[in-house]
Amino acid sequence: MKQFNVFVENKMGELARVTEALAQNAINIRGLATDRVGPRPAVKVITDDEVSTRKALARAGLEFEESEVLVLDLIDRPGELAKIARRAARAGVNINSVFLLGRKDTPAALALVADDPKKAKKAFE
Repeated sequence: MKQFNVFVENKMGELARVTEALAQNAINIRGLATDRVGPRPAVKVITDDEVSTRKALARAGLEFEESEVLVLDLIDRPGELAKIARRAARAGVNINSVFLLGRKDTPAALALVADDPKKAKKAFE
């Protein structure tokens, strides 16, 4: 499985541009996060179809890098992620990126952070 780090401009509409490129090609998003560390904001995305994702992003003119992803099943209880992190540390593994994936056939929650929380809240009422 691949994580696509899609580099975008720091302006409104960039998340929409990335996700629309995938939606127009019937690509299902399994995990998504944004990152604004350093000069280049990025949308990190994992999908069910890396070949189609690669083609869709390229057709949309989006610059991206790919990273290999290891998918681990977690038991839904406190401390499970801490166990994985500790195990990696003990093994000398530096974790560069991590986010939870939605499970197939069940709803997933999206945490949305906006620069204007009142405006965001109003947009989703």
